[in-house]
Amino acid sequence: MQASPNDRRWLAAAARLALRGRPLSRPNPAVGALVVSAGEVVGRGWTGAGGRPHAEAVALEQAGTRAQGATVYVTLEPCAHRSARGPACADLLVAARPARVVVGVEDPDPRTAGAGLARLRAAGIAADLADCAGCRDSLAGYLALRQRGRPHVTLKLALSLDGGIATAEGESRWLTGAAARAHVHSRRALADRIVVGGGTWRADAPRLDVRLAGLEARSPEPLVLTRGTAGGVAVLASPGSIRDLTGVQYLYLEGGGGAAAAFLREDLVDRLELYRAPLLLGGARPGLGALGLASLAEAHGRWNLCERRQLGSDLFEAYERTREGS
Repeated sequence: MQASPNDRRWLAAAARLALRGRPLSRPNPAVGALVVSAGEVVGRGWTGAGGRPHAEAVALEQAGTRAQGATVYVTLEPCAHRSARGPACADLLVAARPARVVVGVEDPDPRTAGAGLARLRAAGIAADLADCAGCRDSLAGYLALRQRGRPHVTLKLALSLDGGIATAEGESRWLTGAAARAHVHSRRALADRIVVGGGTWRADAPRLDVRLAGLEARSPEPLVLTRGTAGGVAVLASPGSIRDLTGVQYLYLEGGGGAAAAFLREDLVDRLELYRAPLLLGGARPGLGALGLASLAEAHGRWNLCERRQLGSDLFEAYERTREGS
């Protein structure tokens, strides 16, 4: 039996639940799980801080005996390998005896990679792989590490209508309104590390923290893109150096224009988040440096609009990089 539209709705709910574990679950992926019996959620879970407990373990414990005969929705294939930190989730599910398990994404970890689904089927439990786009989005950082050997990179730019990030004199506070700035802080809270260019660091001394009540502890560790030093803050010698970062799944890049262009030239940006303020600056400092495109044709087909919303007087738009096989 294949995943139905109703299955996909439950998987979308599990993907939203998974966000509660990000980024505290690192180095493990943030996974969401729901146990549904007769249309009622009887158990739910997401990956705990430091990677344990796993989402399935939490959801099954909450469901108790009601998991028997139920349907379990999980964003990532249940792990099949045993660990000193806890049992394999595939074994927990076999013991709980749900009628069916619906998985959003097959785990690329070679220790599981289809083995979790196979173990469930061998135990007589129906196990379906839905290939859910929303689940892939919720696991973007984990999948980027496994498939591309680097973190998932989001580039944030706050721009005027004419593409400026500051006046000609360098004034940029504040280009956008309070609602947009709060949204930026919520996005920072989902990142493992935050990157800013050396020029912006020296000129603006940005705080790069999370200033939302109750989320201050989610402030990501800063990195400065520079060949020199940054006053005790960790530095990134080049965009490609992100491949050397340990345990980082989500990287949030806040510019300025030179740093943004450097990452884009190396095709290291996976998601582009634009905050457009209803301002015309004229002669403004541009949001991007040169990208090295040889022709206009090279610029087409690279970005797909995936989200748009109004934030006060500002417009937020998110674009995903289109990549073959992703």
